[in-house]
Amino acid sequence: QALTALRERMQALQKQPRDPAVVKELLELRQKIGDSVQRISAPVLSEHVTLEISIAPNAEPGPRQLRLTTALGLSNPLIFCVGQLPEFLEKDVKKSPVDMELPVVLPAVVNGRLIPGDIDRVRFPGRLPPQYLPGDVDRYRFSAHQGQHLVFAVNARDLMPYLADAVPGWFQAALTLYDAHGHEVGYNDDYRFHPDPVLYYEVPSDGDYVLEIKDALYRGREDFVYRITMGEIPFLTGVFPLGGRAGKSMNVELTGWNLPSTKLNFDGRKKNSGTFMIDVLTPQQESNRLPFAIDTLPEVFEKGSNNTLKSAQLVKLPVIINGRIDQPGEWDVFKFKGRRGEALVAEVRARRLESPLDSELELTDATGRRLAFNDDFEDKAAGLETHHADSFLMATLPKAGTYFIRIGDIQHKGGQEYAYRLRLSEPRPDFDLMISPSSINTSGGATVPVTVTAVRRDGLVGDIELALKDAPSGFALNGGVVPAGQDQVRFTLTVPPTAIGSQLDLHFEGRASIQGRTITHVAQPAEDMMQAFAYRHLVATDNLRVSVGRRGGTRVSSRLLSAAPIKIPAGGSAPVRVAIPPGYATFEKLQFELNDSPEGVTLSDLSVAQAGAQFMLRADRSKLKPGLRGNLIVAISGERVPPANAPNPNVRRRLPLGTLPAIPFEITGP
Repeated sequence: QALTALRERMQALQKQPRDPAVVKELLELRQKIGDSVQRISAPVLSEHVTLEISIAPNAEPGPRQLRLTTALGLSNPLIFCVGQLPEFLEKDVKKSPVDMELPVVLPAVVNGRLIPGDIDRVRFPGRLPPQYLPGDVDRYRFSAHQGQHLVFAVNARDLMPYLADAVPGWFQAALTLYDAHGHEVGYNDDYRFHPDPVLYYEVPSDGDYVLEIKDALYRGREDFVYRITMGEIPFLTGVFPLGGRAGKSMNVELTGWNLPSTKLNFDGRKKNSGTFMIDVLTPQQESNRLPFAIDTLPEVFEKGSNNTLKSAQLVKLPVIINGRIDQPGEWDVFKFKGRRGEALVAEVRARRLESPLDSELELTDATGRRLAFNDDFEDKAAGLETHHADSFLMATLPKAGTYFIRIGDIQHKGGQEYAYRLRLSEPRPDFDLMISPSSINTSGGATVPVTVTAVRRDGLVGDIELALKDAPSGFALNGGVVPAGQDQVRFTLTVPPTAIGSQLDLHFEGRASIQGRTITHVAQPAEDMMQAFAYRHLVATDNLRVSVGRRGGTRVSSRLLSAAPIKIPAGGSAPVRVAIPPGYATFEKLQFELNDSPEGVTLSDLSVAQAGAQFMLRADRSKLKPGLRGNLIVAISGERVPPANAPNPNVRRRLPLGTLPAIPFEITGP
């Protein structure tokens, strides 16, 4: 309203004669309006939107995923947190760094961001803590009493998982705690293997304290946002065991700060295999949550003094062993009987269950000769993990006899929190599916490419068939097969013309034949995100939402007329015929182009007629081997013919016209 008033005043002055007083006021108004415009420093942050969000009094605490709906469709989802404590908001104001802190009363949640080019503060009368470091720094002053056990837990990377043009790829928060005399009494820039820091402090005396947050690399950007939960809040640092057997109730040991109890009974009697969350409640606050794994295999606990081959603990397969690496440099050793030709899987679940253990696994025969070893094994379904520290190995036992499995921490660390679950069993082939992107923007009747990633478990190699689940009429999936031995494929989704102007959630499921049974799993929506310019991660989202707009694309979809899959001989070519909408006839110089196709596949010899189009697919013998299968995505573009009375009839623009349904292909022998 104030900005509108300034602009209206400027418009009125511009109609008046330009005497010195009017010119002076116009200059002052321009300066005020310019100062009010929020300038964004990072080139990738070209726009900003302010939302007002209402939270019901009985809203369940925890994160929500928000998408912004615009005329061009949906944004990617971002995290918005609903808390239980009083909230304070740091203001982006340009003031002198002298005497600038925001006073808060504990317990509380403070919200802020570190923007570049200034020091953000809210004035507080009192003594200034130590010198300010370069870059943006935020400080919060609070009173504390002797004997309090304070926890300061930052959420930053969880809110903005990856920044595409930043190194290390996320906001790396660092916390420093100062006492009333300006002395540093606590510091943390990460929590175990998580970039977001957590600081614990036992207050030695009454007084004022100051918590400071900055980026560890002294950077600042408008998307360096954070939430800090601070006070005598309950915080779980570990659970043991890390899981249990389905169908049973089990006691769980809890470790942490400000906990109401150190034990919890987890009721798994009605639960199937999977990962569930554990937390504790106090009258004021719910704690953070830790994962707890449920499986159907028999379970045992690791026993002490099993650190050598001679003292190895005997176990019977199949089994899940719950244990700890109690001391730095320690190994836990287990022995079992095996048969000649028996297939063995040894898998550690520790880092994926919030244990700091960086495991290593070794399989030996009875003499101690190494048969297999593994340190890190990537699990693409692990989301935000940047260091896949859990171990996995598969081996075929060469003869009947005694075998040993050794587990340790490859960094030679250990302690009560270094817990693990070690599965020893025959292979249990299975899979997970991840679908990206999780926000699809399209127009009625159009076809859009979508990517599915298969996370194959225990050596699963067969086809995985993808299908829509309970989708509205008119939605069609093309190319929905992840071929045997492959982990990723692009398929296409075609939207019915009648869905124009709507938004809806779609669900996909995958089916595979495993050991004579058909196994079905629902696909997890995800965002394909980049870390530090190079590394890509699939970050799970709550749902896959499709927005069907009114602009762009075609209202009549294309379709494949040739029999699928298209069989392309290595070193040869194969024709493809497609039906295209009649409206394409109004365009000149139609182009069909392969989009992110396998190296060695090319498209040529395009001919367009009223009945449709035909082109050739060629396979380079030197780059493609017989047996390769997948989908080809073909994008169509054309030049629109300007009307005869156009100001520049010779100036033509190339316009994207859409995408063909996915074309399944197979490379065959010459």
